[in-house]
Amino acid sequence: MLTRRTLIAAAAALTLSAGAAGAQDWKAQYPELVFAIIPAENASGVTERYTPLMDYLTKQIGTKVTLRIANDYAAVIEGQRAGNIHIASYGPSSFARALMTGAKIDAFAIEVNLDGTKGYHSVLYVKADSPYKSIEDLKGKNLCLVDPNSTSGNNVPRFALSKMSINPDQFFGKVVYAGSHENAVIGVQQGTCDAAFNWWNDEQESNLMRMERKGMAKYSDYRIIFKSSQIVNSPLAYLDSLPADLKTKIRDAFFSIEKNDKTAFDKIYEGKQRVWEPVTNASYDEIIALNKFVDDLRKKKGS
Repeated sequence: MLTRRTLIAAAAALTLSAGAAGAQDWKAQYPELVFAIIPAENASGVTERYTPLMDYLTKQIGTKVTLRIANDYAAVIEGQRAGNIHIASYGPSSFARALMTGAKIDAFAIEVNLDGTKGYHSVLYVKADSPYKSIEDLKGKNLCLVDPNSTSGNNVPRFALSKMSINPDQFFGKVVYAGSHENAVIGVQQGTCDAAFNWWNDEQESNLMRMERKGMAKYSDYRIIFKSSQIVNSPLAYLDSLPADLKTKIRDAFFSIEKNDKTAFDKIYEGKQRVWEPVTNASYDEIIALNKFVDDLRKKKGS
C-alpha cells in the first residue's frame, strides 16, 4: 500500500541514488585532476610547499590530484586552454591572458593577506650598497623582468614606465626575462642585472623575504626604489567544463582547509596569508585592460 511516507522515502532514495551516480560519473571521467602553478620559484621549492596540498585535495575531493610544475607562464595558460590542466594557480596577468586567449575557465578563489587585503605590489629592487636612488638613475643599466605574462614582473612595470615616458627597451642597457621571481633577484645578486622587478605584499611578506627564509638571499642586501599601486591578488581557477558537483567539491576543499588541514595550508604560505576567499572573473577586468595596454605598447614598438 502506497502512503505519503513511503512516497517521500522512495523519492529520497532516488535522490541519493542519483547523487551517488552523478559522483561516480565524474570520478570515472576524472580519475585524476591536474593542478598547475606558474613558476614563481625553483621547482623543488614548489614541490615542497604544494605536495601537502595535493595530498589534502586528493583526500577531500575523492580523486587523485597531481601537481604539475610549468616551465613558464604560457604553459599553464595553454594547458587550461587545451583542457589538460583542471585547476591552476595564476598571477593576475596570466589569468587575464588565459581569458583573453579563449581559455574557458572560472576564477573561484583569491589569495588574502594577513591584514585582510587582497592585493600586492610590484617593486623594483637594487642592491642596498648601489648608488641608484630612482628609476632615472638606472639609465643604460641592465634590468631583470620576470616573464612576459607576469603582473608584478612585467606588465605593471611596463605600464608604470610608460607613464614616466620611459621605453624600457631603449632606456636600459639590456632587458632580461629571468623566468621566475627568484631568478630575477638572483640576477641582481650575481650582477647580471642592476635592478629587478618583483612581487611585494607588505612589510611582512614578499618574494625576497621568502628567499631569505630559504637561505637564498639576504633581505637587507637590497633596497626598494619603486613601488606600484596595489594590484588585485592572484586567483585559483578551474575549467568551467567540470561537472557542477566536482566544482563544489573543489571549492569546499579549498575554503575548508584551515579547519581540515591547517598544516598543509601553512606550508604553502609559511603562515604569511589568510585562507582563500571566493572570487569571480569580473575581479580581473582591470588586469585585462592592463594586458591590452601592454599589448598596444608592444605593437607600437614593433611598428
